[in-house]
This record gives sequence, C-alpha cells and structure tokens, in this order.
Amino acid sequence: MDKIRVTFHAAAEIELYDAALYYESQRRGLGSTFLHAIEMAMDEIHENPMASPRVQGVVRSKRVRRFPYSVMYSAENGDLRILAIANQKRRPLYWLRRQ
Repeated sequence: MDKIRVTFHAAAEIELYDAALYYESQRRGLGSTFLHAIEMAMDEIHENPMASPRVQGVVRSKRVRRFPYSVMYSAENGDLRILAIANQKRRPLYWLRRQ
C-alpha cells in the first residue's frame, strides 16, 4: 500500500495549536486531551478517508470526539489535505477558500 501524504493548510495548524492552548488554559492536561482526540480523528481519516461525509465539493468533515470540533479535509490522489480544525460554533464554511 502506498503511503498517504498528509499536509496542513497553515491556518489549520494555527487553529489546532490555538485550540490546544485554550483548552490547556482552562484545565491542566485538557490541551493534551484535545490533541489526542484530534490524533484519533486523524487516524480514522487515514484508515478510511472516504468514510466521512462530504460537506462541500470534495471536502469532508470528521467530527472530533468529546470536543466541538471537526477536521475539514480533502482526500484526492492518495493525499490528505487538512483545511481546517473547525470549531463547530463558528460560522459555517468560513474555511471554504482554503486549498
């Protein structure tokens, strides 16, 4: 099996670390718990990238367990592109122009 390449949009990386820092500021260790939940979602995406529902064109959404976040990504040609670590309480589709 070919290795899947995963890339993050720069804004998605910022969202990931900002959210982890926020949760850590709320309770010690919660930031690490958040990162672990993201990692579990990413593992599930990696195992079966087409399992998550499409939300816009080729973009799919994988909900993160225990936190109000979704991983917004595209899976094309064996590559995964993470477009957003989206807080579900933000305006919908704010990340749409990211590629």
